[in-house]
Amino acid sequence: MATLGNTYVDLIDIYKGQDGEGNIVEVIEMLKEMNPILDDAIAVECNKGTTHLHTVRTGLPPVAWGRLYKGIVQGKSDKAQVEDTTGFVEGLSTVDKRLLELSTNEGAVRLQEAMGYLEAMNNEVASRIFYGNSATDPEQFMGLAPRFNLLAAKNGNQIVDAGGTGSDNTSIWFVTWGMNQTQLLYPKGTQAGVSREDKGEQRVTDALGNPYWAKEEVFRWNIGLAVKDWRYVSRIANVDVSLMQAGSVELYDFMRKAYYKLQNRRVAGGNIAIYCNRDVLEALDALATNAGASDNFVRLTREQVEGQEILSYRGIPLRESDAILNTEARVV
Repeated sequence: MATLGNTYVDLIDIYKGQDGEGNIVEVIEMLKEMNPILDDAIAVECNKGTTHLHTVRTGLPPVAWGRLYKGIVQGKSDKAQVEDTTGFVEGLSTVDKRLLELSTNEGAVRLQEAMGYLEAMNNEVASRIFYGNSATDPEQFMGLAPRFNLLAAKNGNQIVDAGGTGSDNTSIWFVTWGMNQTQLLYPKGTQAGVSREDKGEQRVTDALGNPYWAKEEVFRWNIGLAVKDWRYVSRIANVDVSLMQAGSVELYDFMRKAYYKLQNRRVAGGNIAIYCNRDVLEALDALATNAGASDNFVRLTREQVEGQEILSYRGIPLRESDAILNTEARVV
């Protein structure tokens, strides 16, 4: 039998969110996962309904030195058409009407429940931005990892192999967001971000089939991802987590290699950020700590961005995302 308290908001949940006066107070989410990608990414409306068709240049046209009375070499650049899809993640919030009548502020209770759904959706979207694979899960969109997952591919030069061979690997991503680089997508005619639709009072049933009345809200997020120019993305793959935590992975050597693979190192454009999980960020911070006179290199700097202190590498902000796993298979 289903346990009602594990599915719906109950009196215990209301009590936890109130102070001694019965007022709703801020809920501190102990297991909250941040999604800093939304601070950096841009969102573009699809040009084909729920899909986005764009052209990616995969090779440059031929050129040659000219001579008088000699023709011009003919040719064209190599291009490929890519059609990126979108998907949607949604949740349904159901709160017993009688519970709302017992609360001191119905709107605040429903908003408090909404915040949990928004965070859950935020975490799921962050995970799909890195690992979504529409080839195996058609309802999802294609994330970054399936696009940069083969060293022998045309964009394999954008992957730095950190040498990990087991199944406890992780990645560090250098991503440039912009109109001609990497973008988030949303279907044509819809809005970017999460929509919230109040369904009002609904007749629902419990686990025994007995009816009661509740108020419901639907949350939906339509989203996709497009990489228009892979030269503006680089991935440090196969970072062995156990070796990294033991301090035997030269992370900054791989960071340097990934940095020099980026096109916008030479051609300005877009908004670049580095994404890694908390274990990688801690390891980078540890390696950046000066050990004494024999180690006086400055590897990371602290900067103020929109009132927040962040670590940066070569002026590029380091973003912590727990959506990046420590259990990646080796990229070959």
